[in-house]
Amino acid sequence: MAFVPDDFEPPRGLAADQFLLEPLGPEHNEPDYAAWSSSIEHIRATPGYPDGRWPRQMTLEENRADLERHARDFAARSGFTYTVLDPSERSVIGCVYIYPDKKGGDDATVQSWVRATHADRDAALRELVSRWVAEAWPFEQISYAGPL
Repeated sequence: MAFVPDDFEPPRGLAADQFLLEPLGPEHNEPDYAAWSSSIEHIRATPGYPDGRWPRQMTLEENRADLERHARDFAARSGFTYTVLDPSERSVIGCVYIYPDKKGGDDATVQSWVRATHADRDAALRELVSRWVAEAWPFEQISYAGPL
């Protein structure tokens, strides 16, 4: 069964006052790497990252391979990852992941994080993404760890 219907066009992004989301790809490698690698403990304390397996230390080239995988998933419509940019300076401040629920209880799972320097925007990102997924995506049941 397909993750999203064949006639569904995945959003190419989302623009809001505090955030600009666009599909994550290898072109974001260096700023993405800087964002998460400077915020490992903060991200691990974010709802949805309970097991401590990610983020993990990796090289810039390993990060590029990870971003290439996310871009392939997006193209194959098997999962959708968006980089979260500050709209005024276009710096990477986080990430949003929309993937099938491997446990089978929901249509999709959503995870997000913001870098430690932007921790005050975490709740606003979660609220924005929750509304966006409910309004613009074809899912009836989603799981998004933590409080909204």
